[in-house]
Amino acid sequence: MRAASLTLRLTALFALLSAAVLLVLGLVVGRLVEQHFEDLDMDVLRGKERLVRHALAATAGDGAQALPRRLADALVGHEDLSLAVFRGDGTPLFAAGAADFPAALLASPRSAAPTPAIWENADGRRFRGFAVAVAADGGERFVVAAAIDLAHHEHFTRAFLATLWGVVLLATVVSGFLGWLAVRRGLAPLQRMRRDASAVTANRLDFRLAADAVPVELAQLAGTLNEMLARLEDSFRRLSDFSSDIAHELRTPVSNLLTQTQVTLSRPRADEAYREVLASNAEELERMARMISDMLFLAKAENGLIVPERQAVDLAREMRELFDFYEAVAEEKAVSLTLFGEGAARGDRLMLRRAFSNLLSNAIRHAPPGGRVVVRIAAADGGRVGLSVENSGEPIAEAHRARLFDRFYRADASRRRSGEEAGLGLAITRSILVAHGGDIGVSCGEGTNVFTLHLPAA
Repeated sequence: MRAASLTLRLTALFALLSAAVLLVLGLVVGRLVEQHFEDLDMDVLRGKERLVRHALAATAGDGAQALPRRLADALVGHEDLSLAVFRGDGTPLFAAGAADFPAALLASPRSAAPTPAIWENADGRRFRGFAVAVAADGGERFVVAAAIDLAHHEHFTRAFLATLWGVVLLATVVSGFLGWLAVRRGLAPLQRMRRDASAVTANRLDFRLAADAVPVELAQLAGTLNEMLARLEDSFRRLSDFSSDIAHELRTPVSNLLTQTQVTLSRPRADEAYREVLASNAEELERMARMISDMLFLAKAENGLIVPERQAVDLAREMRELFDFYEAVAEEKAVSLTLFGEGAARGDRLMLRRAFSNLLSNAIRHAPPGGRVVVRIAAADGGRVGLSVENSGEPIAEAHRARLFDRFYRADASRRRSGEEAGLGLAITRSILVAHGGDIGVSCGEGTNVFTLHLPAA
C-alpha cells in the first residue's frame, strides 16, 4: 500500500495531540466545576445547620415548640433546600423540602465535619446532604439533616460539558487546519529541493542544492545530496573520459588494420607478403589486447573491485629481479641501475611487481643515454615503507606533473611507442598503490625526476 504523505501524517499527529491536550483540559475543568458546586452546596448546608443549632439554643426554654416556625421562616425562598430535625428517639420535630433522607444517613449522624452523601428519591430527583448530631443546652440530643436539590447544578453541568466538548471538537479541527498550514509551510523547502533536483540531467550534473537557503534540519540532507551529485558527476565524467579515451586509442590501430588488410586484399600477393601482413596485424592486435586489459584493470580499480592479497613482499629482492629483467635494455642505452636500502611491504606480490616494473621501465625509457636510474628503499613514518625511483634527464615540466597519473596522458606525445606506452602505466601504478592503501607522488630536481611511493610495512 502506498504510504500516506508526510503532510497528512504530521497534520493528523498535530490534530491528535491537540485533541488529547484539550480533552484532558476539559476533564480537569469539568471536575473543578463539580468540586466548586459541591463546595458551594456544603457552604449553604453548613449555614443551615448552624442556623438550626442557633434556633435550638434560642428555643431551649420553650421546649423547642417554637422551632418549626423559626426554621420555616428561615427556609423562605430556598425551594431547593430540604431540612429535617429529629429528637434523639427518632421523633420528627421539623421537616421541610422534597428530600427523602435515607435511614442509613439518619442512623449514623456525624458530630462534626460531615461528609456529604448523594442519593436519589423515588421520583428520580438527586440530592446532596448530610446528617449531624446536635446537643441542646438542656442536654437533649437532636439529629439535624440538610440536603439540596442537584437538578439545577446537573442541568448547568450538562450544558457546560456539551459546550466544552463542542469547543474541544472545534478547536481540534481548527488546530488540525492550522497544523496543516504550518506543515505545508515547513515542508516548502523540501518541495523546492525536489523541484531543483528534478532539473538535474546528464548535462547539468554540476548543479548543487543551496544548503545555506534551507532550514538547519535540512542542511545536512542538502549536503548529502550535493555529495551524491558530486560523486555522480565524477563517475559520469570518468565514464565519459573512459569512452572517449578508449575510442580515441582504438580508432588509429583499427583504422591501420582495416587499411592494411584492404590494401593487401586489393590484389593477389605472394604467401610471404600475406605472412608479413598477418604478423604486423598480430603485433597491433596484441597491443590492443594489452590496452583493453589495462583499461579493464583501471575500471575495476576505480570501482573498488581489486582486492589484493596480503603477504610480506621483499622490496629489494623484487627490484633486483627487475634489474635483471631490464638489464639488456639498460645496457643498450648505457644506463646504470643502482639499488640502495632494504625493506618489506605488506601486499600482493604480483600487483606490486607490476607497479615497480612500470616505474622502472618508465625511468629507463626516459633516462638519456649514459644516464642513471637509482632506486632507494627506506622506512617511512606511520608504519610504512618508502620506495623511490630516480632517473637522470630533463625534469618534467610542472604543468604536466599533476596529470602524469591520468589515463592516456603523455607529457611528450612524440614519445609514443608500441607496447605498454599507451599512457596507462602510471595510471595503473597509482591504482595498485591506492588498492594497497598507499600513495605515489613525483618530484623533480636539477636534471632528475623522482617517483616516490609509500606502502604499509610488513
